[in-house]
Amino acid sequence: MSLKAKLVQDLKVAMKDGDTASKTAIQVARSAVLQVEKDTKVTLDDDAIVEIIAKEVKKRVDTLPDFERSGRQDLIDNLKAEIEVLKKYLPQQLSENEIEEIVKKAVSSTGAASAKDIGKVMQVVLLETKGKADGKLVNKIVRKLLG
Repeated sequence: MSLKAKLVQDLKVAMKDGDTASKTAIQVARSAVLQVEKDTKVTLDDDAIVEIIAKEVKKRVDTLPDFERSGRQDLIDNLKAEIEVLKKYLPQQLSENEIEEIVKKAVSSTGAASAKDIGKVMQVVLLETKGKADGKLVNKIVRKLLG
C-alpha cells in the first residue's frame, strides 16, 4: 500500500474514532501532498511524500517553543500529538552515532579538511540521510568533525 493510500485509510479511521489530533495532522499532510501534486502536475512517490511529511513535522517542532512561551497547554498538547501522529509516517530516524559515521565517510570521500568544506560534506550527507535525520543535527555533527 502506498503512503498516500495509507494516509487516506488512516484519515477515515481517525474520523470514525473521533481522534481530532490524528485527523488534523493527517489532513494537513494530505493537503500538503495534494498541493505539491497540483503545483507540479506530477504524482508523488512515497519518498517525496515522506519529505513533505518531514517538513510538516519540522514546522511543528519549530513552532513548539512559541506555543510553550504562550502558556496555552491545550495548544501545546495538540501540537505534540500532531507531531507524534506525523512521525509514524516517517522512516526510523538515525541516531547521532549513525549520523556521525555517515559524516566521517563523507569527509573522507570528499577530502574535506576544514570548516570551508562544510558545504561539500553536507551535500553528500544530506542525500544519504534525507528524511531519516534532522538537518540541524547533521549540520551540528559536520561542524563538530570539521571544526
